[in-house]
Amino acid sequence: MRPSEITQLLSGADDAGLFSAAEALTRQNFGLEIYLRGIIEFSNHCANNCRYCGLRRANRGLSRYRMAVDDILAATALAGELSVGTVVLQSGDDFAYSKEDIGRIVAGAKEASDVAVTLSLGDRPAADLDYWRSCGADRYLLKLETFDEALYARSRPGLTVADRLGRIEALRASGYEVGSGIITDLPGMTLDILARDLLRLAELDLDMIAAGPFVPHPDTPYGTEAAGSVLTALRAMAILRLLNPLANIPSTSALSALREGAREQGLTVGANVIMPSLTPESVSAAYNIYPGKNVFRADAASRVEAARAAIRRVGRVSSTAVGGSKRRRHHG
Repeated sequence: MRPSEITQLLSGADDAGLFSAAEALTRQNFGLEIYLRGIIEFSNHCANNCRYCGLRRANRGLSRYRMAVDDILAATALAGELSVGTVVLQSGDDFAYSKEDIGRIVAGAKEASDVAVTLSLGDRPAADLDYWRSCGADRYLLKLETFDEALYARSRPGLTVADRLGRIEALRASGYEVGSGIITDLPGMTLDILARDLLRLAELDLDMIAAGPFVPHPDTPYGTEAAGSVLTALRAMAILRLLNPLANIPSTSALSALREGAREQGLTVGANVIMPSLTPESVSAAYNIYPGKNVFRADAASRVEAARAAIRRVGRVSSTAVGGSKRRRHHG
């Protein structure tokens, strides 16, 4: 697909054709199954100052927390109890947890139940990444947000696309299943930039890819910018499915932050993954990347059941499988 063709699809040239093609391809490769990934957001401290994110270092209005290692392990055990096949350990770039702390959590989660462990901890040294892989970590998520260097530099001060891409390659070399993603309608992003971003993301040939809409957070420099279009994000997800037939693609919580029901709609246009939060209710509201995240105040079991209900509403089946990379198996 050429960038100009993608720009046309992002503009709404053929929504019916785009969405039905993405849906058909998803069914062909995944049937009706939707994988559940239980996410544990264990710290909202972050060393970075990204201009779109509520966890940014300069946000003094946020109540900060760090979960103790034993509390994180208790949350991971819930995944097994609730028949969720994957646990996602996520935090800001928080170096208060040592390499060994994270290793203990990974090993403990694997020991407690038959789950896959995904890490989403930002930019950590290659030695840490290798160590966690040796402890049993299966996957790593490292979002890019955009490949456009000027837009990246403005949105993520002091950080570069090249560094991020280098880390993605290091993760691949360590043997992780690797995931990344972009933000659609990031302030300053044009449809042409987004089209190129989607192609670049697809060319990385990753196991997991995502596209979620920009949601402005009032306590950030981008707080007064316009929210992203849900429709543009859905089109981007469908295009990613056409470009990466075997990738695991989540329907993101940012969709439902902007429009009720949008996340389940994503499951009908190319997504095959949904990520309910297993973060303890006592701290989940403070993992405030953007308004509307974790607003469903309930215990983990209720959140997982709500995700399963959403899956049923769109005629899909919630899988209890680990949901590993089909792309990797296909490549042999």
